Amino acid sequence: MKTRILYLIRLFIAFLLFFALQKILFFYVNYGLSDTALSISDLWNVLTHGLGLDMSTTGYLIIFPWLIIWLTAWIKRINHKKILKPYYITIAVILSVICVTDTSLYGFWKFKLDATIFNYIDNPKQAMASVSYGYILWRIIWGVCFSILFSWCLIRIKPQKFAPIPLNYKIVAYNLIHILIGGLIFLAIRGGVGRSTMNIGNAYYSENTFLNHAAVNPAFSLIYSWRKADNFSDKYNYLNEERRAYLYAELTSSTNDSTSVCLLNNERPNVLIIVLEGFGADWVESLGGAAGVAPNIERLIKEGIFFNNVYANSFRTDRGLVSALSGHISYPTTSIMKIPAKSGKLPGIAKSLSREGYQTDFLYAGDINFTNMRSYFTSTGYQHLTSDTDFSLSERTSSSWGAHDEYGFKKLYDMIATRPANTLWHTGFLTLSSHEPFEVPFSKFDDKRANSFAYTDHCLGNFIEQVKKLPCWENLLIVCIPDHGSSASFNPSAPSFYHIPMLWIGGAVKEPKVIDTLMNQSDMPATLLAQLGIAHDEFVYSRNVLSTGYTYPYVYTTYNDGFMFKDSTGTTVYDNAAQKAVINSPSPDSIREEKGKALLQTSYDILDQM
Repeated sequence: MKTRILYLIRLFIAFLLFFALQKILFFYVNYGLSDTALSISDLWNVLTHGLGLDMSTTGYLIIFPWLIIWLTAWIKRINHKKILKPYYITIAVILSVICVTDTSLYGFWKFKLDATIFNYIDNPKQAMASVSYGYILWRIIWGVCFSILFSWCLIRIKPQKFAPIPLNYKIVAYNLIHILIGGLIFLAIRGGVGRSTMNIGNAYYSENTFLNHAAVNPAFSLIYSWRKADNFSDKYNYLNEERRAYLYAELTSSTNDSTSVCLLNNERPNVLIIVLEGFGADWVESLGGAAGVAPNIERLIKEGIFFNNVYANSFRTDRGLVSALSGHISYPTTSIMKIPAKSGKLPGIAKSLSREGYQTDFLYAGDINFTNMRSYFTSTGYQHLTSDTDFSLSERTSSSWGAHDEYGFKKLYDMIATRPANTLWHTGFLTLSSHEPFEVPFSKFDDKRANSFAYTDHCLGNFIEQVKKLPCWENLLIVCIPDHGSSASFNPSAPSFYHIPMLWIGGAVKEPKVIDTLMNQSDMPATLLAQLGIAHDEFVYSRNVLSTGYTYPYVYTTYNDGFMFKDSTGTTVYDNAAQKAVINSPSPDSIREEKGKALLQTSYDILDQM
């Protein structure tokens, strides 16, 4: 029994050592591609921050040996050497090829090995046209050497035989221990017992993209992206190219981006963006929602700039964050946040502000590894991240999602209050309490959902009143915008589900105002940056709705395999599965439907090329 357990431990360590050596090789071959000078401590951070992905990948690889070793205790005829030897050779070859390919291609691609490689397998001649035969020969030699050495190591650590286990209490103990080991392997694969499962974002830790990429296990990246891979260019080809291009140009053209109205006292306020979880119009009385749920938002509406005709781009947080912070429209069948190779190319408010000298950070009181949030935030310019691990144990376990909003807002206040007066900063904050299961330490309504939104409103109101007393208030702009809508019935195909409030408040606001221009959540970045006098050309989907060139207001939003297009003529909701419009208000309009299809089709074509 002891021999079997020690063998599995040695096997686990052997794989981890191989992945560590792979990272060292990757680091020293490609370190010249880093934006900054690197040191030994950077290599150590790469190894430690990538350990989670290495352990997860190792867990997958030792499931088969774990099963064979278990069976040897029951079936004496099993020859583990004959079964495991070819397995180890195969795995060693595959991992070596992945290691060499990832290390070699990074200099050309600047991103980790992923499913993109399969686009070139059927045309290897063109794929290798950029390198010499000597270059290819050396990589083949590397792969062969690594395969032989790693195969030899895996085979050498395998015992010649396993002693039989008598059919008494020892076999019972062995089975229990082996099942326990299987559970530990499962936890390694999953990445622990938290809400988030292991994903590429777990390895992201630095502002330096190269260090984040160096920490990512290439085998994990390949498998993960393979699972997420999709042929985006083949999706939703409703219109011929000429018609698609014509309609898309009509929807995106703008001849003048000069801002027609100035909302702020100066162009360089500190910027706080509060993303309110699910806080749709159904909970805001001024937008026709339930009375009494959000009295603080109602009060603040009279003090700030209220955009009352805003529509979220999607129905999920991972998609809404990308729309709100990167100005990117959403997709009905995929989440770009979950594809780091593509989300890493997105623009971001934080990235734009950091170029102007802003210090940037993001606070989320939950698991920031969930849905690859960490990699998205890091890639789009947030220099420091604060999450549930920065709260006390009692705070971060106060709700099923993390620390309740009262603790999140307290942490946010402490961060702001302790900043030097001359610091230019931008902070993002995502609330979490107004989310299922809607259990909050607050009692105002019998309805749990309404009560949870009332709780978040209460926490927001208290926070604003506290911040008003700080010296930074005079030069502070706070943008409150939900990640998506919500309703008691939760019907993502209903247009009202996406109606959300957007509120700009703070000492930097010139005067209270109501703006009823029809706009998307994704238009916030361009509108905000234009007010700050900062270029926003890279935000290709985001529109400055206060510009003189914004002459055709419309909104486009997506839900699971469907989209909504709304303009001054009405609203069309189209179900792609049913291949028909399910809502046409006030009457059917083929042009509205075509415009929505043009946006949908173009968005997938662009996504495929990213």
